[in-house]
Amino acid sequence: MPEPSSDNQEILDAEKLVQERLGDHPLDFASLDAISNIYRAAAAVSRRAERTVLADYRLSWGGFTILWVLWVWGEMETAQLAKECGIAKGTLTGMLTTLENRELVQRSRATDDKRRMMVQLTDSGTELIAELFPRFNAYEAEMSDGLSVQEKQDLARSLRTVITNATDD
Repeated sequence: MPEPSSDNQEILDAEKLVQERLGDHPLDFASLDAISNIYRAAAAVSRRAERTVLADYRLSWGGFTILWVLWVWGEMETAQLAKECGIAKGTLTGMLTTLENRELVQRSRATDDKRRMMVQLTDSGTELIAELFPRFNAYEAEMSDGLSVQEKQDLARSLRTVITNATDD
């Protein structure tokens, strides 16, 4: 087995320190480490994506997510879009304004209920996400480098279990 990188060693050292400091408490340290590392991984991956591949397109992680969800699933009501993107509806409103000002998305009232707002990609938004996504997927491959296909599938399955456990509905 290869030696852990210095960053990896720092994480392991931090986990050991937590156990040393809290070891007299009846805690599930394996779960603590697993969930803490989900947060660490998500934050590290999103920050780096924003600094690298997304910066070239002047997109935040949230802006990218909105474009991707609309690209894959098509026009969507704002409440559902917020849910699919994992953001608050109020946060979505501001992000949509930014994307709308860039002419990447457009909002319109639902025809059957004028209280509901629908969102869809514009032609420019579709072109941007279609160009960006292969680069983003290469970034995903870079972030999961060192894991076998089976390990990636196992990780995805394990994370789906955590997501299901955390989902209220």
